[in-house]
Amino acid sequence: MAVDWQLVADCAEPIPLARFWAAALEYEPEDNSALIERVVAAGLAGEEDYTEVDGRKAWVKAAAIRHPDDPVDGPTGFGLGRRVLFVAVPEPKAVKNRLHIDLRVGADRREGVVRRLEGLGAAYVRTVEEPGASHVTMRDPEGNEFDVQ
Repeated sequence: MAVDWQLVADCAEPIPLARFWAAALEYEPEDNSALIERVVAAGLAGEEDYTEVDGRKAWVKAAAIRHPDDPVDGPTGFGLGRRVLFVAVPEPKAVKNRLHIDLRVGADRREGVVRRLEGLGAAYVRTVEEPGASHVTMRDPEGNEFDVQ
């Protein structure tokens, strides 16, 4: 049996980075309002632990996005399929990523997607042309590298 997984990204600011990646991947931000209300009502979190984003409650130190076609756990708002979780950590990014995301959009769409991502806050790094491979390397708003193929 295959193992379910999620991608977790350490970052400085989870909510803005989740918003960037939700727009980049055309994913949806998770709505954790019901979970946050239950956790706060139980006295396990306080007002300093959450904020409001686009009319929904969101954790300050963690934000997730999910594929819009995948199922959602109603009581928590967690995506049950393709999901990326952004978690605040105290240390800054220091070196090149050892793992990165490839956005596979095709050569005919690549230029337009790169321009759209730059408009969202990504930075162009370089174009790589190798025998049998071509992609654009970019950085997200926190400097994490990714490729547009």
